[in-house]
Amino acid sequence: MNTSTHEASHGYISDKDRYLARMKRIEGQARGIHRMIDEDTYCIDILTQISAMTSALENVALALLDDHLQHCVTSAVREGGTQADTKLKEASAAIARLVKS
Repeated sequence: MNTSTHEASHGYISDKDRYLARMKRIEGQARGIHRMIDEDTYCIDILTQISAMTSALENVALALLDDHLQHCVTSAVREGGTQADTKLKEASAAIARLVKS
């Protein structure tokens, strides 16, 4: 995990319970896929579930990115200085990682 300077309160904090609930559903999807493989389920059905889980993870990532831009980046830009450049570079790198995945 990147340990560069981070604010004590992250952009997602107001939706933390919602994010945790979404991640719990994704964990359930992963367990379901594990079970499907264990039970020799038809490969296309497993791939369909993997696609659904991938989509759910992408949606969480995009929501976190939006929260980061709305909260962390906006605050840093408002304050100015080198912190703004740092936050913009972090966001850009995160977007690049999401696009590659």
